[in-house]
Amino acid sequence: MDNIKIRNYQIVSSIFVCILGTLLHFTYKFFGENNFVALFSAVNESVWEHLKLLFFPLLLTTIIGYLYIGKDVPNFLCSKALGIVTSMLFIIIFFYTYTGMIGKSILFIDIASFFVAVILGEYLSYKLIISNFKCNNIISIIILSVILIGFIVFTYFTPKIEIFRDPVTNQYGITKNIGN
Repeated sequence: MDNIKIRNYQIVSSIFVCILGTLLHFTYKFFGENNFVALFSAVNESVWEHLKLLFFPLLLTTIIGYLYIGKDVPNFLCSKALGIVTSMLFIIIFFYTYTGMIGKSILFIDIASFFVAVILGEYLSYKLIISNFKCNNIISIIILSVILIGFIVFTYFTPKIEIFRDPVTNQYGITKNIGN
């Protein structure tokens, strides 16, 4: 597979993820707090809900990328799965580290860390795709499926732990009746 084609796809993917992830921050409210939209949009300001802004666009570009170039690249799915997990871990670790050090969240830093996470994950994916890295695609599919199921379940049945707490309202998950 042509490295330039892969590189270009990763660049386009990064831009797409940054744009779509930003838009997904607002879609839940825009669509009247629709319960279907809640599955893939942030329903509050918790770290967990902001991970959706990374995961779903990256998952979409992974699926599209697999159809476009992934069938010719044996480690494509594994590389993309590792990139997604790395992006998510970066957001979690960075957010709790810097807010723990300074005692508060700063919007500009949070937004910048989202873009850094996208670039970091996509860059890692690219480096792994063009390498001789060997992995098991089935394990990657299982990992992505577990994360997907976690987002779906925890959107509606939110654990009462810090990563799920909205720092603005101090509530967890969807704060309205789920009867839509």
